[in-house]
Amino acid sequence: MDASLELILQEGKLIRQVNALIVSHLRDNNLNQASSAVASATRTPLDTEAPPNRLLELVAKGLAAERDEVSKGTPASGLFNLNGAVPAGNMSVPVPTNAIDFSETNDTKGSSKSFPKHESRHVSEHKNVARCARFSPDGRFIATGSTDTSIKLFEVSKIKQMMLADARDGPVRPVIRTFYDHSQPINDLDFHPQSTILISGAKDYTIKFFDYSKSVARRAYRVIQDTHNVRSVSFHPSGEFLLAGTDHPIPHLYDVNTFQCYLTANSQELSAKAAINQVRYSSTGGMYVTASKDGSICIWDGVTAQCVRPIAGAHGLNEATSACFTKDQRFVLSCGKDSTVKLWEVGTGRLVKQYTGAVHTQLRCQAVFNESEDFILSVDEPSNEVVVWDALTAEKVAGCPSNHVGVPRWLEHSPVEAAFVSCGNDRSVRFWKEIL
Repeated sequence: MDASLELILQEGKLIRQVNALIVSHLRDNNLNQASSAVASATRTPLDTEAPPNRLLELVAKGLAAERDEVSKGTPASGLFNLNGAVPAGNMSVPVPTNAIDFSETNDTKGSSKSFPKHESRHVSEHKNVARCARFSPDGRFIATGSTDTSIKLFEVSKIKQMMLADARDGPVRPVIRTFYDHSQPINDLDFHPQSTILISGAKDYTIKFFDYSKSVARRAYRVIQDTHNVRSVSFHPSGEFLLAGTDHPIPHLYDVNTFQCYLTANSQELSAKAAINQVRYSSTGGMYVTASKDGSICIWDGVTAQCVRPIAGAHGLNEATSACFTKDQRFVLSCGKDSTVKLWEVGTGRLVKQYTGAVHTQLRCQAVFNESEDFILSVDEPSNEVVVWDALTAEKVAGCPSNHVGVPRWLEHSPVEAAFVSCGNDRSVRFWKEIL
Protein backbone atom coordinates (compact mmCIF):
# COMPACT_ATOMS: atom_id res chain seq x y z
CA MET A 1 0.00 0.00 0.00
CA ASP A 2 1.19 3.53 -0.82
CA ALA A 3 2.83 5.14 2.22
CA SER A 4 0.82 8.33 1.92
CA LEU A 5 -2.45 6.38 1.84
CA GLU A 6 -1.36 4.44 4.91
CA LEU A 7 -0.67 7.69 6.72
CA ILE A 8 -4.10 9.01 5.76
CA LEU A 9 -5.74 5.86 7.07
CA GLN A 10 -3.85 5.99 10.35
CA GLU A 11 -4.81 9.59 10.98
CA GLY A 12 -8.46 9.05 10.12
CA LYS A 13 -8.38 11.54 7.26
CA LEU A 14 -9.76 9.09 4.72
CA ILE A 15 -12.83 8.43 6.84
CA ARG A 16 -13.46 12.14 7.26
CA GLN A 17 -13.17 12.61 3.49
CA VAL A 18 -15.68 9.83 2.85
CA ASN A 19 -18.09 11.32 5.38
CA ALA A 20 -17.78 14.74 3.75
CA LEU A 21 -18.53 13.26 0.32
CA ILE A 22 -21.63 11.48 1.66
CA VAL A 23 -22.96 14.62 3.36
CA SER A 24 -22.31 16.73 0.26
CA HIS A 25 -23.91 14.14 -2.05
CA LEU A 26 -27.08 13.88 0.06
CA ARG A 27 -27.40 17.65 0.41
CA ASP A 28 -26.87 18.28 -3.33
CA ASN A 29 -29.62 15.78 -4.08
CA ASN A 30 -32.05 17.60 -1.77
CA LEU A 31 -31.98 14.81 0.82
CA ASN A 32 -31.60 17.39 3.54
CA GLN A 33 -32.90 15.35 6.45
CA ALA A 34 -30.57 12.47 5.65
CA SER A 35 -27.67 14.87 5.10
CA SER A 36 -28.26 16.49 8.49
CA ALA A 37 -28.51 13.10 10.21
CA VAL A 38 -25.21 11.86 8.72
CA ALA A 39 -23.47 15.18 9.45
CA SER A 40 -24.61 15.03 13.07
CA ALA A 41 -23.69 11.36 13.57
CA THR A 42 -20.23 11.72 12.01
CA ARG A 43 -19.40 15.21 13.28
CA THR A 44 -19.05 16.47 9.67
CA PRO A 45 -19.80 20.13 8.80
CA LEU A 46 -23.13 20.33 7.01
CA ASP A 47 -21.81 22.96 4.61
CA THR A 48 -18.89 20.82 3.45
CA GLU A 49 -18.15 21.28 -0.26
CA ALA A 50 -17.33 18.72 -2.96
CA PRO A 51 -17.47 18.80 -6.78
CA PRO A 52 -20.91 17.81 -8.17
CA ASN A 53 -21.36 14.02 -8.40
CA ARG A 54 -17.87 13.47 -6.99
CA LEU A 55 -19.01 10.55 -4.84
CA LEU A 56 -20.68 8.84 -7.81
CA GLU A 57 -17.57 9.30 -9.94
CA LEU A 58 -15.31 7.73 -7.30
CA VAL A 59 -17.66 4.80 -6.73
CA ALA A 60 -17.91 4.19 -10.48
CA LYS A 61 -14.12 4.27 -10.83
CA GLY A 62 -13.72 1.93 -7.88
CA LEU A 63 -16.19 -0.59 -9.25
CA ALA A 64 -14.55 -0.45 -12.67
CA ALA A 65 -11.13 -1.01 -11.10
CA GLU A 66 -12.50 -3.90 -9.08
CA ARG A 67 -13.98 -5.56 -12.16
CA ASP A 68 -10.69 -5.09 -14.00
CA GLU A 69 -8.66 -6.62 -11.19
CA VAL A 70 -11.04 -9.56 -10.80
CA SER A 71 -10.85 -10.23 -14.56
CA LYS A 72 -7.06 -10.41 -14.17
CA GLY A 73 -7.40 -12.97 -11.37
CA THR A 74 -6.64 -10.60 -8.49
CA PRO A 75 -9.03 -11.05 -5.55
CA ALA A 76 -11.17 -7.99 -4.97
CA SER A 77 -10.14 -8.00 -1.32
CA GLY A 78 -6.56 -7.43 -2.43
CA LEU A 79 -7.28 -4.10 -4.08
CA PHE A 80 -6.72 -2.22 -0.85
CA ASN A 81 -4.46 -4.29 1.36
CA LEU A 82 -4.66 -2.46 4.67
CA ASN A 83 -1.92 -4.53 6.26
CA GLY A 84 -4.38 -6.62 8.24
CA ALA A 85 -6.87 -3.86 8.91
CA VAL A 86 -10.17 -5.04 10.28
CA PRO A 87 -13.34 -3.73 8.66
CA ALA A 88 -16.12 -2.64 10.98
CA GLY A 89 -18.97 -1.01 9.13
CA ASN A 90 -17.22 1.73 7.22
CA MET A 91 -14.22 1.75 9.56
CA SER A 92 -10.77 0.28 8.88
CA VAL A 93 -8.19 -0.03 11.61
CA PRO A 94 -4.43 -0.35 10.94
CA VAL A 95 -2.81 -3.13 12.94
CA PRO A 96 0.33 -2.35 14.96
CA THR A 97 3.29 -4.31 13.67
CA ASN A 98 4.07 -5.68 17.16
CA ALA A 99 0.53 -6.93 17.79
CA ILE A 100 0.04 -10.51 18.96
CA ASP A 101 -1.81 -12.64 16.41
CA PHE A 102 -4.22 -14.49 18.66
CA SER A 103 -5.72 -16.30 15.67
CA GLU A 104 -2.62 -18.48 15.50
CA THR A 105 -3.12 -21.97 16.89
CA ASN A 106 -0.64 -22.26 19.71
CA ASP A 107 -1.87 -24.66 22.35
CA THR A 108 1.34 -26.62 22.85
CA LYS A 109 1.81 -27.48 26.49
CA GLY A 110 4.99 -26.11 27.97
CA SER A 111 5.13 -23.12 25.62
CA SER A 112 3.26 -20.80 27.96
CA LYS A 113 5.01 -17.86 29.57
CA SER A 114 5.47 -17.62 33.32
CA PHE A 115 3.53 -14.87 35.06
CA PRO A 116 5.87 -12.79 37.22
CA LYS A 117 5.32 -12.85 40.97
CA HIS A 118 3.37 -9.89 42.34
CA GLU A 119 3.01 -8.37 45.78
CA SER A 120 -0.19 -6.70 46.92
CA ARG A 121 -0.97 -4.05 49.50
CA HIS A 122 -4.16 -2.75 51.05
CA VAL A 123 -4.07 0.93 50.11
CA SER A 124 -7.45 2.21 51.29
CA GLU A 125 -11.03 1.25 51.92
CA HIS A 126 -14.44 2.74 51.33
CA LYS A 127 -17.25 2.80 53.90
CA ASN A 128 -19.10 0.20 51.85
CA VAL A 129 -18.44 -2.19 48.93
CA ALA A 130 -15.67 -1.10 46.53
CA ARG A 131 -17.45 -1.69 43.22
CA CYS A 132 -15.21 -0.48 40.38
CA ALA A 133 -11.82 0.96 39.46
CA ARG A 134 -10.09 2.64 36.51
CA PHE A 135 -6.52 3.67 35.65
CA SER A 136 -5.83 6.94 33.88
CA PRO A 137 -4.48 6.47 30.31
CA ASP A 138 -0.95 7.36 31.44
CA GLY A 139 -1.15 5.02 34.44
CA ARG A 140 -0.45 7.81 36.95
CA PHE A 141 -3.81 7.73 38.71
CA ILE A 142 -6.43 5.22 39.84
CA ALA A 143 -10.05 6.01 40.64
CA THR A 144 -12.34 3.71 42.62
CA GLY A 145 -16.08 3.91 43.15
CA SER A 146 -18.21 2.51 45.94
CA THR A 147 -21.67 1.59 47.11
CA ASP A 148 -21.20 4.37 49.67
CA THR A 149 -21.47 6.78 46.66
CA SER A 150 -17.91 8.08 47.10
CA ILE A 151 -15.07 8.17 44.55
CA LYS A 152 -11.44 7.98 45.63
CA LEU A 153 -8.55 9.16 43.48
CA PHE A 154 -5.12 7.62 44.09
CA GLU A 155 -1.71 8.71 42.86
CA VAL A 156 0.19 5.59 41.78
CA SER A 157 3.62 7.01 42.69
CA LYS A 158 2.41 7.50 46.26
CA ILE A 159 1.07 3.95 46.41
CA LYS A 160 4.50 2.67 45.37
CA GLN A 161 6.15 4.87 47.96
CA MET A 162 3.75 3.48 50.54
CA MET A 163 4.76 -0.08 49.60
CA LEU A 164 8.49 0.54 50.14
CA ALA A 165 9.70 -1.29 53.21
CA ASP A 166 12.22 1.45 54.08
CA ALA A 167 9.91 4.46 53.67
CA ARG A 168 11.35 7.03 56.10
CA ASP A 169 9.13 10.04 55.63
CA GLY A 170 6.28 8.87 57.82
CA PRO A 171 2.86 7.69 56.65
CA VAL A 172 2.17 8.12 52.95
CA ARG A 173 -1.41 8.92 51.98
CA PRO A 174 -2.02 7.74 48.40
CA VAL A 175 -5.60 9.05 48.27
CA ILE A 176 -5.29 12.59 46.90
CA ARG A 177 -8.98 13.35 46.23
CA THR A 178 -12.34 12.09 47.48
CA PHE A 179 -15.50 13.07 45.63
CA TYR A 180 -19.06 12.96 46.99
CA ASP A 181 -21.86 13.91 44.61
CA HIS A 182 -23.91 10.81 43.80
CA SER A 183 -26.99 9.64 45.66
CA GLN A 184 -26.69 5.99 44.62
CA PRO A 185 -23.82 3.46 44.20
CA ILE A 186 -21.10 4.09 41.61
CA ASN A 187 -21.06 1.57 38.75
CA ASP A 188 -18.16 2.67 36.55
CA LEU A 189 -15.53 5.36 35.99
CA ASP A 190 -13.36 6.71 33.20
CA PHE A 191 -10.63 9.32 32.72
CA HIS A 192 -10.64 11.91 29.96
CA PRO A 193 -7.85 11.02 27.47
CA GLN A 194 -6.26 14.50 27.57
CA SER A 195 -7.70 16.56 30.43
CA THR A 196 -7.82 16.23 34.22
CA ILE A 197 -11.44 15.11 34.09
CA LEU A 198 -12.92 12.01 35.68
CA ILE A 199 -16.44 10.79 34.90
CA SER A 200 -18.62 8.43 36.89
CA GLY A 201 -21.78 6.51 36.07
CA ALA A 202 -24.14 5.55 38.87
CA LYS A 203 -27.45 4.01 39.82
CA ASP A 204 -28.90 7.51 40.30
CA TYR A 205 -29.22 7.77 36.48
CA THR A 206 -26.43 10.33 36.18
CA ILE A 207 -22.99 10.75 34.65
CA LYS A 208 -20.92 13.26 36.61
CA PHE A 209 -17.79 15.19 35.64
CA PHE A 210 -15.07 15.92 38.21
CA ASP A 211 -12.01 18.11 37.71
CA TYR A 212 -9.30 16.45 39.78
CA SER A 213 -6.76 19.23 39.15
CA LYS A 214 -8.60 21.27 41.80
CA SER A 215 -7.61 20.10 45.26
CA VAL A 216 -10.63 21.67 46.96
CA ALA A 217 -13.28 20.40 44.54
CA ARG A 218 -15.43 17.68 46.06
CA ARG A 219 -18.45 17.85 43.78
CA ALA A 220 -19.11 17.50 40.06
CA TYR A 221 -18.95 20.58 37.90
CA ARG A 222 -21.13 19.08 35.15
CA VAL A 223 -23.87 16.45 35.16
CA ILE A 224 -25.57 14.41 32.44
CA GLN A 225 -29.02 13.24 33.49
CA ASP A 226 -29.75 9.94 31.78
CA THR A 227 -33.07 8.09 31.72
CA HIS A 228 -31.71 4.82 33.13
CA ASN A 229 -29.32 3.32 35.64
CA VAL A 230 -25.86 4.09 34.19
CA ARG A 231 -23.94 0.84 34.39
CA SER A 232 -20.85 1.72 32.35
CA VAL A 233 -19.09 4.75 30.84
CA SER A 234 -16.33 5.15 28.27
CA PHE A 235 -14.69 8.24 26.77
CA HIS A 236 -14.03 8.42 23.03
CA PRO A 237 -10.23 8.73 22.49
CA SER A 238 -10.78 12.29 21.27
CA GLY A 239 -12.49 13.20 24.53
CA GLU A 240 -15.32 14.85 22.58
CA PHE A 241 -17.84 12.05 23.09
CA LEU A 242 -18.68 9.45 25.68
CA LEU A 243 -20.69 6.25 25.77
CA ALA A 244 -23.06 5.14 28.49
CA GLY A 245 -24.17 1.56 28.92
CA THR A 246 -27.41 1.55 30.88
CA ASP A 247 -30.45 -0.55 31.72
CA HIS A 248 -31.59 0.43 28.22
CA PRO A 249 -30.43 -2.16 25.64
CA ILE A 250 -28.93 0.43 23.26
CA PRO A 251 -25.75 2.33 24.23
CA HIS A 252 -26.23 6.08 24.69
CA LEU A 253 -23.73 8.26 22.83
CA TYR A 254 -23.27 11.75 24.28
CA ASP A 255 -21.62 14.83 22.84
CA VAL A 256 -19.47 16.05 25.74
CA ASN A 257 -19.86 19.70 24.72
CA THR A 258 -23.63 19.82 24.15
CA PHE A 259 -24.77 16.75 26.14
CA GLN A 260 -26.90 15.79 23.13
CA CYS A 261 -27.69 12.07 23.18
CA TYR A 262 -27.57 9.95 20.03
CA LEU A 263 -29.05 6.48 19.56
CA THR A 264 -28.33 4.15 16.67
CA ALA A 265 -30.53 4.70 13.64
CA ASN A 266 -31.28 0.97 13.32
CA SER A 267 -32.33 0.47 16.95
CA GLN A 268 -35.73 -0.88 15.86
CA GLU A 269 -34.01 -3.62 13.84
CA LEU A 270 -31.92 -4.89 16.74
CA SER A 271 -33.04 -7.79 18.86
CA ALA A 272 -31.25 -6.39 21.91
CA LYS A 273 -33.57 -6.23 24.89
CA ALA A 274 -31.24 -6.57 27.88
CA ALA A 275 -29.35 -4.07 29.99
CA ILE A 276 -25.70 -3.34 29.13
CA ASN A 277 -23.16 -4.35 31.77
CA GLN A 278 -20.16 -2.77 30.09
CA VAL A 279 -19.28 -0.56 27.12
CA ARG A 280 -15.75 0.17 25.91
CA TYR A 281 -14.28 2.10 22.98
CA SER A 282 -11.49 0.69 20.86
CA SER A 283 -8.13 2.49 20.96
CA THR A 284 -8.93 4.75 17.98
CA GLY A 285 -12.65 5.15 18.64
CA GLY A 286 -13.47 3.47 15.34
CA MET A 287 -15.51 0.84 17.18
CA TYR A 288 -17.04 0.14 20.56
CA VAL A 289 -18.22 -3.05 22.21
CA THR A 290 -21.04 -3.82 24.63
CA ALA A 291 -21.50 -6.77 27.00
CA SER A 292 -25.12 -7.38 27.99
CA LYS A 293 -27.11 -9.18 30.66
CA ASP A 294 -28.65 -11.52 28.07
CA GLY A 295 -25.21 -13.06 27.41
CA SER A 296 -24.58 -11.25 24.13
CA ILE A 297 -21.78 -8.98 23.05
CA CYS A 298 -22.06 -6.53 20.20
CA ILE A 299 -19.50 -4.59 18.19
CA TRP A 300 -20.61 -1.16 16.99
CA ASP A 301 -19.30 1.18 14.31
CA GLY A 302 -17.91 4.24 16.07
CA VAL A 303 -18.99 6.61 13.29
CA THR A 304 -22.43 5.37 12.28
CA ALA A 305 -23.36 3.97 15.74
CA GLN A 306 -24.66 0.85 13.99
CA CYS A 307 -24.26 -2.65 15.41
CA VAL A 308 -22.02 -4.31 12.84
CA ARG A 309 -21.15 -7.55 14.63
CA PRO A 310 -23.77 -8.96 17.00
CA ILE A 311 -22.67 -12.13 18.82
CA ALA A 312 -25.84 -13.47 20.42
CA GLY A 313 -25.37 -15.99 23.22
CA ALA A 314 -21.66 -15.26 23.49
CA HIS A 315 -21.93 -16.58 27.05
CA GLY A 316 -25.05 -18.66 26.58
CA LEU A 317 -27.99 -17.46 28.66
CA ASN A 318 -25.64 -16.13 31.33
CA GLU A 319 -24.72 -12.48 31.70
CA ALA A 320 -21.79 -11.12 29.70
CA THR A 321 -20.11 -9.04 32.41
CA SER A 322 -17.19 -7.38 30.61
CA ALA A 323 -15.79 -6.80 27.12
CA CYS A 324 -12.80 -4.90 25.76
CA PHE A 325 -10.72 -4.66 22.59
CA THR A 326 -7.13 -5.69 22.11
CA LYS A 327 -4.84 -2.77 21.33
CA ASP A 328 -4.82 -3.61 17.61
CA GLN A 329 -8.65 -3.77 17.65
CA ARG A 330 -8.71 -7.12 15.85
CA PHE A 331 -10.09 -9.05 18.83
CA VAL A 332 -12.51 -8.61 21.74
CA LEU A 333 -12.03 -10.21 25.14
CA SER A 334 -15.26 -11.02 26.99
CA CYS A 335 -16.14 -12.48 30.37
CA GLY A 336 -19.41 -13.99 31.54
CA LYS A 337 -21.25 -15.64 34.40
CA ASP A 338 -20.91 -18.95 32.57
CA SER A 339 -17.41 -19.11 34.11
CA THR A 340 -15.65 -18.56 30.79
CA VAL A 341 -13.43 -15.88 29.33
CA LYS A 342 -13.49 -15.75 25.54
CA LEU A 343 -11.57 -14.08 22.73
CA TRP A 344 -13.46 -13.15 19.57
CA GLU A 345 -12.24 -12.09 16.13
CA VAL A 346 -13.81 -8.75 15.26
CA GLY A 347 -13.80 -9.23 11.48
CA THR A 348 -15.68 -12.53 11.53
CA GLY A 349 -17.25 -12.88 14.98
CA ARG A 350 -15.39 -16.19 15.30
CA LEU A 351 -14.51 -17.56 18.73
CA VAL A 352 -10.72 -17.72 18.68
CA LYS A 353 -9.83 -18.84 22.20
CA GLN A 354 -11.55 -19.83 25.42
CA TYR A 355 -10.00 -19.52 28.86
CA THR A 356 -11.40 -21.91 31.46
CA GLY A 357 -10.54 -23.11 34.94
CA ALA A 358 -12.02 -20.24 36.93
CA VAL A 359 -15.56 -20.12 38.33
CA HIS A 360 -17.41 -16.79 38.31
CA THR A 361 -21.17 -17.01 38.45
CA GLN A 362 -22.20 -14.44 41.07
CA LEU A 363 -20.41 -11.11 40.66
CA ARG A 364 -19.96 -8.72 37.73
CA CYS A 365 -16.55 -10.25 37.09
CA GLN A 366 -13.96 -8.60 34.83
CA ALA A 367 -11.41 -10.22 32.53
CA VAL A 368 -8.52 -7.93 31.62
CA PHE A 369 -5.26 -8.05 29.69
CA ASN A 370 -2.00 -7.10 31.32
CA GLU A 371 -0.16 -4.14 29.80
CA SER A 372 1.65 -6.25 27.16
CA GLU A 373 -1.39 -8.46 26.37
CA ASP A 374 0.69 -11.56 27.12
CA PHE A 375 -1.59 -12.52 30.01
CA ILE A 376 -5.28 -12.39 30.95
CA LEU A 377 -6.45 -11.91 34.53
CA SER A 378 -9.78 -12.74 36.14
CA VAL A 379 -11.05 -14.23 39.43
CA ASP A 380 -12.05 -17.63 40.72
CA GLU A 381 -14.87 -17.22 43.21
CA PRO A 382 -14.65 -20.58 45.10
CA SER A 383 -10.91 -20.25 45.81
CA ASN A 384 -10.91 -16.44 46.14
CA GLU A 385 -7.95 -16.23 43.77
CA VAL A 386 -6.79 -13.96 40.99
CA VAL A 387 -6.39 -16.33 38.05
CA VAL A 388 -3.94 -15.76 35.19
CA TRP A 389 -3.84 -17.34 31.73
CA ASP A 390 -1.25 -17.17 28.98
CA ALA A 391 -3.21 -15.15 26.42
CA LEU A 392 -1.79 -16.99 23.41
CA THR A 393 -1.88 -20.61 24.61
CA ALA A 394 -5.00 -20.22 26.83
CA GLU A 395 -3.19 -22.22 29.53
CA LYS A 396 -3.83 -21.28 33.14
CA VAL A 397 -0.41 -20.27 34.49
CA ALA A 398 -1.06 -18.77 37.93
CA GLY A 399 -3.52 -18.48 40.78
CA CYS A 400 -2.81 -15.90 43.47
CA PRO A 401 -4.74 -15.54 46.75
CA SER A 402 -6.65 -12.29 46.44
CA ASN A 403 -6.00 -11.29 50.08
CA HIS A 404 -9.52 -9.85 50.13
CA VAL A 405 -12.11 -11.01 52.65
CA GLY A 406 -14.41 -12.49 50.04
CA VAL A 407 -13.95 -12.50 46.28
CA PRO A 408 -12.80 -9.33 44.46
CA ARG A 409 -15.59 -7.69 42.48
CA TRP A 410 -13.35 -5.88 40.04
CA LEU A 411 -9.88 -6.12 38.48
CA GLU A 412 -8.29 -3.31 36.50
CA HIS A 413 -4.78 -3.50 35.01
CA SER A 414 -2.44 -0.60 34.41
CA PRO A 415 -2.09 0.28 30.70
CA VAL A 416 1.63 1.04 31.07
CA GLU A 417 3.24 -1.29 33.62
CA ALA A 418 3.02 -4.61 35.46
CA ALA A 419 0.52 -3.46 38.08
CA PHE A 420 -3.18 -3.86 38.72
CA VAL A 421 -5.83 -3.03 41.30
CA SER A 422 -8.56 -5.15 42.89
CA CYS A 423 -11.74 -4.05 44.68
CA GLY A 424 -13.94 -6.12 46.93
CA ASN A 425 -17.05 -6.59 49.01
CA ASP A 426 -14.75 -6.16 52.02
CA ARG A 427 -14.67 -2.45 51.06
CA SER A 428 -10.93 -2.60 50.43
CA VAL A 429 -8.79 -1.51 47.49
CA ARG A 430 -5.58 -3.47 46.90
CA PHE A 431 -2.70 -2.53 44.63
CA TRP A 432 -0.61 -5.25 42.98
CA LYS A 433 2.80 -4.82 41.39
CA GLU A 434 5.44 -7.07 40.00
CA ILE A 435 8.23 -8.06 42.41
CA LEU A 436 11.46 -6.95 40.76
